[in-house]
Amino acid sequence: MGVFSRGRYITRFSRETHDVRAAQALRHQTFRGRPGLDVDRFDALADQVLIEDSKTGALAGCFRLMTFHTGLELGGSYSAQYYNLTALKAFEGPIAEMGRFCIAPDYQGDADVVRVAWGAMTRFVDENAIELLCGCSSFHGIEAQDYEDSFALLTARHLAPKRWLPRVKAPKVFEFAKRRVKRRPDLKLAQKKMPPLLRSYLVMGGWVSDHAVVDNDLNTLHVFTGLEIKGIPPARARLLRAT
Repeated sequence: MGVFSRGRYITRFSRETHDVRAAQALRHQTFRGRPGLDVDRFDALADQVLIEDSKTGALAGCFRLMTFHTGLELGGSYSAQYYNLTALKAFEGPIAEMGRFCIAPDYQGDADVVRVAWGAMTRFVDENAIELLCGCSSFHGIEAQDYEDSFALLTARHLAPKRWLPRVKAPKVFEFAKRRVKRRPDLKLAQKKMPPLLRSYLVMGGWVSDHAVVDNDLNTLHVFTGLEIKGIPPARARLLRAT
């Protein structure tokens, strides 16, 4: 796939070494708050997607994509390190895993960064006949009580269908769906505290695991997130393609 643009932002796909290094540097700065390179073995297997500011040339955001022919191959995904994805082996269509999504600090208030990322993803999905998008969506910090309303909302409305539900694999998890929160969640607060990428998944009909993995290394709580392309509401799909 080539270049995709919206407003001041341009996205492009690359496997070039200097682009991978730029993405790794942004990821390290975003996830760890200091200069360095966020490196793992999956970078060699993935396409990097760079979101650049056309006015300044700065890297505004990035993510990476890995593709799998069917769910039988998901054991080689990044997510499979943390989640038991046995149920998804039965998924018969092409899958794309979207990972390491981050937005540079100077651009985190601009919703167009997420919009242009989804515009590029929509084109990728169409060109490659993808039937399932998946990945890990991260909450900053590992204190689950900070996100009580968000987890209550996920439990009430957005859990994965039982036929696809990921099971526990990581040594340390927060099983939020097993908790019985007596009060109704504050919807505005729940939405506000969710990561922008996760909010986008859910608006389109996405679903999540029933537990969050506690990642002490990156100081995050993350949930497995899935989006079946055929389940996206038609009006939302039209808007994405218009983008």
